Amino acid sequence: MKDFKKYYIVPASPEEVYLALTTATTIHLWSGEPAVMSSEPGTEFSMWDGSIVGKNLEFEKNRKIIQQWYFGEQETASIVSLIFHDHKKGTSVELKHTNIPDDDYEDVIEGWNESYFAALIEFYQ
Repeated sequence: MKDFKKYYIVPASPEEVYLALTTATTIHLWSGEPAVMSSEPGTEFSMWDGSIVGKNLEFEKNRKIIQQWYFGEQETASIVSLIFHDHKKGTSVELKHTNIPDDDYEDVIEGWNESYFAALIEFYQ
């Protein structure tokens, strides 16, 4: 299992970024794919036509999202933490993704960089 941490600058306020990641309609707008999402802890979510699925664990409005991501039959939880910081260019999103299965690591990192955050940043430019 591997961990990944990176900061992304999104040209939007923390409030806008939080809504973009917790509202199914807005996720659909920036990702181009239908999503199932709620900002209620304990709810299941799905993005990119089921490519990303998991459970919402914790929310702090406009500040933090913590999720558990599922990887097939994996027994150990993969935890995603997104923390939003004010930045002169919008929002600095601190991503921590822990317990990524070794076989999935490269694909997950590529997904964060080239799909997830690339699409979110482009949406606000």
